[in-house]
Amino acid sequence: MSYVRKATLVLALSSLSISACAKAEDQPSGQAPTTGPVKIGISLPLTGDFAEPGKGIQEGYKIWAEHVNAKGGLLGRKVELIFRDDASDPNRVTSDYESLITQDKVNLVFGPFSSRLVIPAGKVAESYGMLFVEPAGAAKEVFQQGFKKLFYAAPAIADDHYNYLADYLIKLPPDQRPKTAAYASLDDPFAQGTAYGLRDKLAAAGIKTVADEVYPPETTDFSPIAAKIAQAKPDIVVGGTQFEDSVGLVRALQELKVQPKLAAFSTGPTLPEFPAAVKDAAESVISPVGWSAGSGFTGNDALVKTYKDMFGGEANEDAANGYTVGQVVEAAVNAVKCVEPSKECQDKLAAHLRQATFDTVVGPLSFDDQGRPEQAHMIQQYVNGKVEIVLPEGSKAQTAKLVFPKKEW
Repeated sequence: MSYVRKATLVLALSSLSISACAKAEDQPSGQAPTTGPVKIGISLPLTGDFAEPGKGIQEGYKIWAEHVNAKGGLLGRKVELIFRDDASDPNRVTSDYESLITQDKVNLVFGPFSSRLVIPAGKVAESYGMLFVEPAGAAKEVFQQGFKKLFYAAPAIADDHYNYLADYLIKLPPDQRPKTAAYASLDDPFAQGTAYGLRDKLAAAGIKTVADEVYPPETTDFSPIAAKIAQAKPDIVVGGTQFEDSVGLVRALQELKVQPKLAAFSTGPTLPEFPAAVKDAAESVISPVGWSAGSGFTGNDALVKTYKDMFGGEANEDAANGYTVGQVVEAAVNAVKCVEPSKECQDKLAAHLRQATFDTVVGPLSFDDQGRPEQAHMIQQYVNGKVEIVLPEGSKAQTAKLVFPKKEW
């Protein structure tokens, strides 16, 4: 969009005063109507590298819309979700949000999946003064952009996902504590953030890094990476992963008979498709997780039930993260009593998010002045074929003790 067109839009938004009872057809060009449905614009990676989690986020958004509309919508207006497929392309996600804001004239925007997409999308939203609550942009780079209206609706940023696991390993008696670790990560800010957040904490405690591999998103053959890890003979293996690469790494490590005392992979093991994809190799695998089906947090039981009714199968963390975005925005809209794309309304919504605590399916959420969540991720593990919450110890969420050393592959 040219600076002239953008300036024209901003001028129109700031200079027009439109009564709440005005008819939609009477609204000037460039201004979302104040009657009719509340349009929410969303671009997601429904194809491409991030298609699997992108579809999960979409499911969570759809369930939230179903629930909020059953209650009468936002401020008495039904919610309409407008989706675009960005094909996992940062350039395309930019044009998607430009189009949603300027052509579809949406009232609100929700974020995409992946820090790689959240950053360019967030820049567009910020340039139009739009609130931007997102479900999956947790890399530290997201919060170094100077965004004023971006909020990450999950318990922790990427660097802190493994905090409970780091604490557990560091506090082990010296004769049980792992001495070496190998890392393999997708070339993605979020994936690397999860793996390297743990790496840095363990390295500071004296656990030596003996392998550190970064691979591009299009990687399908993980045997060379697994071979380097096998040669290093680490006590623990950590993967900064999404779904397909977590499966590929586990299979490659299993084929080479790598037997670490602990194997941890981000994102992939939290998806219900993971056990079937790796079969018996899922046993004892660890992953940070921001959501648990049995947590009992606000709205969680309804999310689990509706997911099964609408999509079949079991709900997953990606769907929960999408649903959480809806919960946070819904609470803010109801608190400040506005849902328009005007600077005044969007500023009020952002100000409320900065000072409030929200009850969500991932637990209570609050945000710091950079939009980062102030809570922590749990740690899940496959124990006897079942997903269990193993950390933090002594918490209400814990359902089993962490198995360490892990069972052999």
